[in-house]
Formats: sequence, C-alpha cells, structure tokens
Amino acid sequence: MIDLDSIVAIDMHTHAEISRDGHRSLPPSLMDGSAAYFRVAGERTPSIDDLAAYYRERRMAAVVFTVDAETATGHPPVPSEEVAEECARHADVLIPFASVDPHKGAEAVREARRLANTPGVRGFKFHPSLQAFHPNDRAAYPVYEVLQEHGMVALFHSGQTGIGAGLPGGGGIRLRYSNPLDLDDVAADFPDLPIVIAHPSFPWQDEALAVAQHKPTVHIDLSGWSPKYFPPQLVRYANTLLKDKVLFGSDYPVLTPDRWLADFDALDIKPEVRPRILKDNAARLLGLVKDA
Repeated sequence: MIDLDSIVAIDMHTHAEISRDGHRSLPPSLMDGSAAYFRVAGERTPSIDDLAAYYRERRMAAVVFTVDAETATGHPPVPSEEVAEECARHADVLIPFASVDPHKGAEAVREARRLANTPGVRGFKFHPSLQAFHPNDRAAYPVYEVLQEHGMVALFHSGQTGIGAGLPGGGGIRLRYSNPLDLDDVAADFPDLPIVIAHPSFPWQDEALAVAQHKPTVHIDLSGWSPKYFPPQLVRYANTLLKDKVLFGSDYPVLTPDRWLADFDALDIKPEVRPRILKDNAARLLGLVKDA
C-alpha cells in the first residue's frame, strides 16, 4: 500500500521500543545506557502510532522491528505479532519485520514460519551481539531455511553496538558475534536469502564491503552512524561498486532521520546515486517494485 511516488525515502532501520501495554524492548539498564550513548534528546520509546505520524509527516516509509533476545537477556521482547498488527494500521508508511530468538530451536522455527505467513511482514531482524549467537552457527540454519522459503529479508546487526556501551562489562554483550564475515557463510549456504548487513561495521568495515561485493544477495544499510563519520572506503564503494546495494537507515529513535539526512546532504555522493540509496534500492529489495 506504499505509494512510492509520494515518498522521498525508505528508512530500512527503525525500532519498536515499547508495546501497547508499556513493556519496553530492552531491560532498563540497557535501555537507559543506549539512550545515554546515543545522547537521545527526544522520546526514547515512541509508540508505533507515533512512529507512523513522524514518518508520514516527513513523506518517508520505514521498516520497523523489535529483537527477540529473551534467552540471552531474560527479557521478553515486544511481540512481533503486535508490531505487525500495529504497522498494518499504517501500511501507507510502515513495513514490519519480525524477530525470533535462534536459541529457541524448534520453537524458533515454528515461530518464524508463523510470522513469515503474517500479512505485511517482509523480513526478520537479528542482533547477534544482543542475542549472543554467531550468524553462521548451524543451529540457526533451520530458521534461515524458513526465511528463504518465504522470500523474507534477513537483516543482521553488525559491528560495535550502542547497546551496553559504557556499562560495566559492556552489559555482558560481546562484540565478536557481530563480525559481518560470519554472514559470508550464511550467504553462501542460502543463496536465495536476501541479507542486509546493518550499520557501518566498525571495526570490520572492509569485511562487510567484501561480503556485499562478492555475494549477490547481500546489501548494507547505513544506519546507526551519522554519515559524517562514515569511513572513506564505505563512501567510495557506495558511489561505485555497491551503488545498487547500499540502503538508507537511521536507527530511529536513537538517531533521527532528520540528523542522518542533514549529514548525508554534505556527503560526497554522486547525484545519480543518492535516490538509489534513499529509496530505489530498498524498494526493489522489499518487493515494492519489480526489477526492470
């Protein structure tokens, strides 16, 4: 139901941070720590209604998701079913992704199948550091099989994370799980699974670029960092070899699209590449428009 002609951009990376009954997506220490890390000035937990109004006002569409990391954190997620239901009321601007906890084994597979058949859901979000798993762990492969079978997009956090940053022991979160090179195995073993490597992948930017260049189904979203901090090789590849595989993402609400786009305007990106990054590449990946 998204009218591509009426929007200026598709934000591939926003978070459903609170449920209808007020349950937050992260434990209080991690939620407060990430707000401090990102210096969030506004509302840290907007509702999905708020998120829809925010993006509608800006003539943008947005992908929305939560993360099921219950095994690793002991904290139940915002339900993916609820995210899909709430986004369905705003289908002109919101695109729901689901999430499952890979540690839940057969239950995760059943849940992935149910969610993949939920109207409106176009992909799944994984956060390897928060969920405490390596993406190429064969235990997660049955979940990917379901996603590939149903044409879902698999979006993986990569690199350093603001969740746990600055807390004692990093809140117990380990960065090593989010090396994007792990996704090379996933892309090789699931060649029909569209994959998005989320964020500039510090300190593994070159690994992310290599995987995206080598594997046809792998994309990179640019969320979580202001573009003024992008490493030069990321800008160079976005302008050239990966111009059809790089995607706008903000990380709202911890980083606003207003801030991201203002800094993107100053970035040395070719005029003909800008609309691809801001809208066209995501529209094609999400099946909103067919390849010519």
